[in-house]
Amino acid sequence: MLSTIYSAGLYGIDGYIVTVECNAQSRIPGFELVGLPDLAVKEAKERVRTACENSGFRFPSLELTVNLAPADRRKEGSAFDTSILLGILRCGGILGEGVELSDKCFVGELSLSGKLRPVRGTLCMCVAARNAGFREFYAPAENAGEAAAVEGIQVFGVEHMAQLIAHLNGTAPLTPVACDRQAFETAMLSGSLDFADVRGQTMAKRAMEIAAAGGHNVLLIGPPGTGKSMLSKRLPSILPPMTFEEAIETTKVHSVAGTLPEGVSLVAHRPFRSPHHTMSAVSLVGGGINPLPGEVSLSHNGVLFLDELPEFPKLVTDALRQPLEDRRVTITRANGRVTYPCSFMLVGAMNPCRCGYFGHPTRKCTCSPQEVKRYISRISGPMLDRIDIQVELPSLSYDELSGTHKPEESSSAIRERIKNAREFAAARMAGDPGVYCNAQLDAGAIRRYCVTDSAADALLKTAYERMGMSARGYDRIMRVARTIADLDRAEVIGAKHIAEAIQYRSLDKKYWGIEA
Repeated sequence: MLSTIYSAGLYGIDGYIVTVECNAQSRIPGFELVGLPDLAVKEAKERVRTACENSGFRFPSLELTVNLAPADRRKEGSAFDTSILLGILRCGGILGEGVELSDKCFVGELSLSGKLRPVRGTLCMCVAARNAGFREFYAPAENAGEAAAVEGIQVFGVEHMAQLIAHLNGTAPLTPVACDRQAFETAMLSGSLDFADVRGQTMAKRAMEIAAAGGHNVLLIGPPGTGKSMLSKRLPSILPPMTFEEAIETTKVHSVAGTLPEGVSLVAHRPFRSPHHTMSAVSLVGGGINPLPGEVSLSHNGVLFLDELPEFPKLVTDALRQPLEDRRVTITRANGRVTYPCSFMLVGAMNPCRCGYFGHPTRKCTCSPQEVKRYISRISGPMLDRIDIQVELPSLSYDELSGTHKPEESSSAIRERIKNAREFAAARMAGDPGVYCNAQLDAGAIRRYCVTDSAADALLKTAYERMGMSARGYDRIMRVARTIADLDRAEVIGAKHIAEAIQYRSLDKKYWGIEA
């Protein structure tokens, strides 16, 4: 007898349908599993046999051959356990022949007791099942919430194999799991970190607002204790709330990586990742024998914060250059290549020297000029080239720190301005698909959208000649000026927008000794 059950596998963040064919013959009992399985899939034979018996079913004494098609694609992970056992039970007559399975897809790892354990990438596999035309998707109960976010397919959460068989045989039907959109929207607007907690640093706050409005990368330079980390951690609180589509895309990455917190169905907040400076390049961009997403992909649609930026190995920071440009990272291995999205804002924070007090008005720097230069030069020119905004944070005065001045502005008020600026820019760039913020403008788009008045053009020409500005520096200033004008809802870039943008490019020469 031949039975066919459908399951799904993972390739990067994309799922694909796997056809599980089970053939049973009345011969010497045996169990063969073919179809290019990895070790985890091969071990399914023992899990399936024991789970079957502990679920109250008799494992058939037949010669069993299970094929996972397509046979030329390597199968990884334990998500095929449930479908393999279903195929065997169909051949053994435990699952009725009249049960329609052609429109159903099953994923889930089996414990020895018959309980379904969660698997990585359930959301991605459910999307693949929906796209392939399946009407029902069965997943472990712990994964059902994330799968339910996919529209156009019914999702069922299964606790135990006996429960699944009872449902399929019609004796104890399961209830489909629904996605709670309202709970997602409520969670999306909740958060504990607020810009109102940050005292002083008016210019840095303004720079972070501009960065959030235009999707620009930021570098914060200042002595210890000036609020670099505080500001960076609060940047997600002023970014526009994620759309449902962005939440699905972000959740897919975290689901594949296995980093979804317990009980979380959808990532409702923009990610904020802050890896330690001892990390490797593989941890940053992704990789491994079976490639998994790195920190750049886990930051997708959010913020990647690199504190103490010069302390990161040069190999690691230089590995950021291609993901920052392409907004995706491709990992190639002997058995194929996978591509992960990585559209994120980079925020780097650093001291001006190793001791942290170079240029401090009251604290003496203990570093020699050579040590300062060596420390600063750890940030390469090409890496610096991909950072549009540089801002210096001075030490706070007592009045600023003690809170005797007026209350600070809240994140919600800043976020509203940023939301309006992004909507203003989106209407202008509607004809450029894939471009959603000013940081993505190329040279052609700059010419189309960055229109200046005569005063702004004269100021930019003066700055270009006096500062020895390069064409690269010109483009950076135009992108930032375009964002500043969007915050003012101005179609034409004025002189004040250009002047403010130039301020955020003044640290190249001061610290690195190079022109903008």
